[in-house]
Amino acid sequence: MVILHHLIEGPKRYNELRKDLQVVTERTLSIQLKQLEKDGMVNRKVYGKKPPIKVVYSLTEFGKTFIPIMKAICNWGDQVVADQGEIITISDE
Repeated sequence: MVILHHLIEGPKRYNELRKDLQVVTERTLSIQLKQLEKDGMVNRKVYGKKPPIKVVYSLTEFGKTFIPIMKAICNWGDQVVADQGEIITISDE
């Protein structure tokens, strides 16, 4: 969901996503992007045929349908922090 959130503003190159998501390893980002593409949420466009190639990721029309859900989750999280004064965790107890 974090990757999708960063693509709400518009298409981004792979390196832009890497800078935005510094705590995510390169391998994890690559795997997640491939899965999101496979799920039809993200479009991957490759420019050029010889290195260095330019790869741009964007939300598909289907991926854009998830924006209201992401915004609702973010708003809920903001409200929890405002009400609780902290981030809460849910235990499996």
